[in-house]
Amino acid sequence: MSFDPIRDYPLGAVRPDLVSTPGGLRLADVTLAALRAGGIGAGEIRATPETLRMQAQVALAAGRVQLAENLERAAELAAVPDDLLLAVYSALRPGRATAAELEEWASRLEGLGATKTAEFVREAAAAYEDRGLLAHA
Repeated sequence: MSFDPIRDYPLGAVRPDLVSTPGGLRLADVTLAALRAGGIGAGEIRATPETLRMQAQVALAAGRVQLAENLERAAELAAVPDDLLLAVYSALRPGRATAAELEEWASRLEGLGATKTAEFVREAAAAYEDRGLLAHA
């Protein structure tokens, strides 16, 4: 059965068969009891790129374009290591990075398949330059 972003919302209630953890656990298997028993690690309590993309389709079907774009970027970032993600976040704080450094981060994200997020970093760099918020080399 295919996914319909209008009919199948909310995913967890209407189509739990489409929602799983990064390790492949079914949504029904993600319980507090399983967590307490040690059957589920912290890495399993994350949204998968597939689930985030379906949520983006739901948002788009509801006319929430900006939310859909954010969820698409989140889907890209689900596979990015946490330490890299935090480093990019820090670099995006005003005055923390030069335009060249932000371009390096964007290129690195592209190399990981996060092309929409890389474009977002480039847009931020341009806005920071316009507003004088880049670090000085």
